Amino acid sequence: MNKHALHKMTYGLYIVSSIKDGKPNGQIANVAFQVTSEPVQVVIALHKDNLTCEYVHTSKVFSISVLDQTADMIFIGRFGFRSGRDFNKFDNTISWKIGKTGAPIVTDHSIAYIEANVAQEMDLGMHILFIGKVVDANIIKDGKPLTYDYYHNVLRGKEPPKAPTFSI
Repeated sequence: MNKHALHKMTYGLYIVSSIKDGKPNGQIANVAFQVTSEPVQVVIALHKDNLTCEYVHTSKVFSISVLDQTADMIFIGRFGFRSGRDFNKFDNTISWKIGKTGAPIVTDHSIAYIEANVAQEMDLGMHILFIGKVVDANIIKDGKPLTYDYYHNVLRGKEPPKAPTFSI
């Protein structure tokens, strides 16, 4: 099997965020998409070892911030290559707000956001698939969405080992 064929699938880059005990956390995710229109539901997949996965599982809420092409590797690294266990990703150096669900929404380098309540969870081995019923969504600004292709070919980003698309 040529696993590189899977790299031909299109992905975006998003920040998935949640809250637990009043503390926000978020991470870069490339698996986020709409699955139904009535009711409007979205899906995210998070690695079980990631703190954000624990937050979503506990709080039953999450937000998806749709990143734009102005996001640089320093910003992406903040949410993609650092753990919220060791670093406050939501300090006063970035712009964010609390949404209707109580989940944090990152507004820096974001063109839109979606908020959801968890409707179902599915254990996928190393990852958990969360299906969320959308309770709010809005456009933040105009811009081009940051795709995984742009991340790889323009920004020269790599996949972290806990990404669903990581392969050795």
